[in-house]
Amino acid sequence: MTPSATPAAPLRADCIGDSAGGLTFDVAARGTTGAALLVLRRRATDAAGAADAPDAPGGADDTVSLPLAPVAEGRLRAALPSSVALPEGRWDAYALLSDGEPRRLVPGVTDLRPLADRTPGGLLGHVAVRIPYATRQGNLTVRSWLRAPHAETTDLRPEDGGLTVRGRVYGTRFAPGAHAELRARPGAGGGDVRRPAVAVERSEFAFTVPYAGLAPGVWDVWLRPAGESGPRVRLARLLDDIADKHPVLTYPRARVETPHGPVTAGPHYTRDNDLSLTVAPLEP
Repeated sequence: MTPSATPAAPLRADCIGDSAGGLTFDVAARGTTGAALLVLRRRATDAAGAADAPDAPGGADDTVSLPLAPVAEGRLRAALPSSVALPEGRWDAYALLSDGEPRRLVPGVTDLRPLADRTPGGLLGHVAVRIPYATRQGNLTVRSWLRAPHAETTDLRPEDGGLTVRGRVYGTRFAPGAHAELRARPGAGGGDVRRPAVAVERSEFAFTVPYAGLAPGVWDVWLRPAGESGPRVRLARLLDDIADKHPVLTYPRARVETPHGPVTAGPHYTRDNDLSLTVAPLEP
């Protein structure tokens, strides 16, 4: 019986972020000769707007290839500048060396400090965010956001029976009639909508959401910078180095009396780092 071949050792990639939102990948690949590529493949479920799934590649349009150039003995480097378009989604990272098939990369040393609290210049007409992270299987994936315009939350502050949201917009201007918009998901308030007034100062905004007027369910939070005649912009927190805010940024829930009975209510970030509110009936 012929013994099975020993699987090739995983290739490690160090990732460094820059203040413009670009990434550099350094791949440890000793003995490599000839042309090499760093290949990013967007998951098919993300291309269709669905949630996270195991390594399921998308189509030909969902592949980005970057040249890997030698920078030292046994090290190859690829650059993904913020000017290179990377549509929203989760992009699994591979190294395609001259001696074989694409090999899945695993994270090495990651330095994303320049991404924290960065302020995009807006010259590209959109906000591009790329954050590398380790999947549950220990592989390297890049989460990408590409939004125009964008409404970034900068502070969530629980108030007495409600929540005050502060943030900043990119890629658009405020106009008379600007307001926030809370939209109930199906099953919450029958598709109800709430429109809190917004206080504006240049590109910054603030508004307060009273929980008492919200029916039980999940409410997604949007901004209407130009009122009903302009774009509806999803509020999100993207401009830092945390790929998945949901388990990291947690907020207290308030107990509130409502026409629907006593509830608990509070904000959370979805797995796409968008802002939502959850209102839940209080258990008797």
